[in-house]
Amino acid sequence: MHQVETSGDGSLTGLWRRLWRRPDGVLADAGRQSELVVARVRVAVTALLLLVPLANLLLQPGLPEHRIGFGVTLAALLSTIAVYSAVRRDRRPPWLGVASTTFDVSLVSLALLTYTLTGQPLVSVNSRVAFEVYFLAIAATCLRYDVRLCLLAGALSVVQYLAVILLATTAYDLSAFPEQIAAYGNFDWGSEISRLLLLAIAAALSSVIVLRARDLRRLSALDRMTGVFNRGHFDERLPVELSRAERVGRPLSVAMLDVDHFKEFNDRYGHAAGDVGLRAIAERVRLMTRRSDVLARYGGEEFVLLLTDTSAELALEKLEEIRAEVQALVIELPRGLGQATLTLSAGIATYPDDGTNAGELVDEADVRLFRAKDLGRNRVVGGGLSATLHRAG
Repeated sequence: MHQVETSGDGSLTGLWRRLWRRPDGVLADAGRQSELVVARVRVAVTALLLLVPLANLLLQPGLPEHRIGFGVTLAALLSTIAVYSAVRRDRRPPWLGVASTTFDVSLVSLALLTYTLTGQPLVSVNSRVAFEVYFLAIAATCLRYDVRLCLLAGALSVVQYLAVILLATTAYDLSAFPEQIAAYGNFDWGSEISRLLLLAIAAALSSVIVLRARDLRRLSALDRMTGVFNRGHFDERLPVELSRAERVGRPLSVAMLDVDHFKEFNDRYGHAAGDVGLRAIAERVRLMTRRSDVLARYGGEEFVLLLTDTSAELALEKLEEIRAEVQALVIELPRGLGQATLTLSAGIATYPDDGTNAGELVDEADVRLFRAKDLGRNRVVGGGLSATLHRAG
């Protein structure tokens, strides 16, 4: 997105909107990258869970419930390996976080359900190993940087574990298993309610951690003076978007924008007026871009604009619209100094025609920005078979 999220208005509605807001582009990409870590942990945990039915099968191979338990857990392990293989090959669609979170929680519930279906109901409700994996599944959502997934993991854990409890208590008389009672203890509703509450608390804690990560991300990515992103955020985002553009075979454009004669403006009206002018221009440009675009202050009076899925021709049209809007913008100066106007010059470079990496694109956009200034300022220079020039008037 081209604007960082705010902290909300403090009301319940504001809190809900904040909880349900999508993570920004960099955090979303970090979450997708973390899926590989989660996939590895998932395989390791499932392999450990397989040891329990495997031991039962080796000790008592004649019992059908042990064969069923081993088969179900082995199938789960094979599924986790298949997911890991897909993630490793960089197949990470947008819905992967929801599917992965649901899979993680349901995998634990399936393991507990298997105990009930194989005649070990007290193991399913008093497990000292499988149940704790719920907390790993909830904690893993923090790596995806999406509060919605934290809430989803918590809700699924509570609902599914409650379903396991109800199935065990309605299908069996849990006091009729002396060997299981000796090993796992008596069934107690108070303990089970405490477990459900702990799952909900774990989900809430994960949500707070993710919200804090968002706040820190917002502070580190924001240019305090203009309210748009800073150069560090742009430098992180551009390679990510280039990688995506290469995968999907779509163009991407980078535009360097510079405020014309800004030093003279500062000398005439003062630095406070210069700050007002930069903020006004940044806000006007921000309103003219999409959520998928990235507007950042590159330094001083210079801005950079990343336009995703945008060809050279479309980028030139968009920047000409921006140039015209900024030229028409009336800036209200502080301290009763009246009104003033400023103009922009811009240079555009497009992937893959003008460069295939971040450095090449930024350098070419900068070269074209200087060309726009040499040609008289208040104009946009883009690429193509020859430099394309749009000028005021």
